[in-house]
Amino acid sequence: MDATSGTGKSGGGQLASLANWASSLHLSDVPTRVQDFAASHILSQLAAIRSGLGQEGGKRLIQALGRPWQDDVAQSARVLSAAGAWLNLDDTAYAGHLGPSTVGVPLAYAHHLGLSGSELLHAVILANECAARVTAAATLGPFRGQTALHTHVVGAAAARLACERACAEVWTDSLALALSAPPWTLMRGFVTTDARLLHVPVGVRMGLDACDAAHGGLHGAADVLEHEDGFLRQFADVPLPEVITRGLGQRWHTETLSFKLHPGGPGIDAAIDCAVDLHNRMGTWNVDDVEEVLVEGSLYTMYAARKAEPYLDGPRTPIGALVLTTPYPVATALLTGHLSIHDFTAPAVGETHRWDLAEKVRLVHDREMTRTLMRGDAPFGEALRQAGDRSHAWLRHFGGQDLVDLTGTVGAPLDDFTESAKPTPARVSVRLKGGRFHTQQHSIPRGGIGPALRSNHQKLVAEKFLEAGGPDTVVTAWPDLVDMSPSQLGRLIESALAD
Repeated sequence: MDATSGTGKSGGGQLASLANWASSLHLSDVPTRVQDFAASHILSQLAAIRSGLGQEGGKRLIQALGRPWQDDVAQSARVLSAAGAWLNLDDTAYAGHLGPSTVGVPLAYAHHLGLSGSELLHAVILANECAARVTAAATLGPFRGQTALHTHVVGAAAARLACERACAEVWTDSLALALSAPPWTLMRGFVTTDARLLHVPVGVRMGLDACDAAHGGLHGAADVLEHEDGFLRQFADVPLPEVITRGLGQRWHTETLSFKLHPGGPGIDAAIDCAVDLHNRMGTWNVDDVEEVLVEGSLYTMYAARKAEPYLDGPRTPIGALVLTTPYPVATALLTGHLSIHDFTAPAVGETHRWDLAEKVRLVHDREMTRTLMRGDAPFGEALRQAGDRSHAWLRHFGGQDLVDLTGTVGAPLDDFTESAKPTPARVSVRLKGGRFHTQQHSIPRGGIGPALRSNHQKLVAEKFLEAGGPDTVVTAWPDLVDMSPSQLGRLIESALAD
């Protein structure tokens, strides 16, 4: 076997097929509805970046790695990507938390190379599609959400290659080289320390270094995904290599995006929405009036809570753990009627009455909510459909035989994602002294993909950006993104992240 056997230059494999498609895709090939979702994704991620840079951790990140716009475009990309992942404000899709790399990296390269609005949109869509497909292939595995750093290895490489209009051979070699040594997340550092700020930049660096290597003539194994000694063998319990190329040009993962409207870990968005609604309904009350706050949710919510539990320490809880748990965010939303990044830092996080109410929050599992979750399209349902009976081993490991029986038959994979949904249900019930009782339930949280978001995503994302302190001039100009010249785009994204 010679040095180039199995490479993008002479070999096949799923990555080569994906590369051929990606290198030949034009923005005109992408439906308008998908372009609109990508535009909202960029604005939403700009809001997340603004929020991340404005926090104490973001300020220390700038001291360590530099400001967002600098001569070293790769370093700019790492800064933007790291800031956009902070506090779980990055958006989710089937599959993966895409935006830190699939938006952060093309923003850096669009600014550096002087790209137009349409070129930025094109790069974001391609990065989303490539990163989501590789993430979906390993969804039934040990890493999900922000811990799946291979998402950003692929997202960074695809974003840069799209900005550079690279040829198919460079695409194949870049992706193959990048996926030859993907990062492996350790929860100790991710949940409890500032190492969380470096996780995404590590993946981005690998993707960008692989592009440099491919441009320089280095080759990778185009079958690295599906090979018995390859990526999926290590990163998936149930490998799904077929999803890499399934429905290219028809199944647009970009339109599976759910937009994060408040910080928080997986599965608690609906509970926070319930708490906000209850705050607006309950009238005058105080913490001493509350007997109990019951939060009923799916196994996904319970899973995140279990991950955070060993690290909980009241107001001294590390932010990485605090955003994963349920009691403090729900208590805060009940008390204040909202939840923002400021609620996870001093002085708000030290307010005694928040923790007094959090002590009264009880989280319990609801079987029907888990069934609804598992049979939705994201974050698991489509992967379970693709896997068929192969999924039983993963389900059994995740939740026991009961979860296999509860999930049941989920049907065939979708032909497209035009009607995709991400139900992550929750019900919050507040029992007050004297017998008063208030309850609220949501299946799809506000901002979660479904019919309501498809008809209203521009408005919701604009509100998120303004809440993050973004200038209203950016929101006013944003509908014209696709027609912006390079100079107009450059000024707009600089304004979007201005102090």
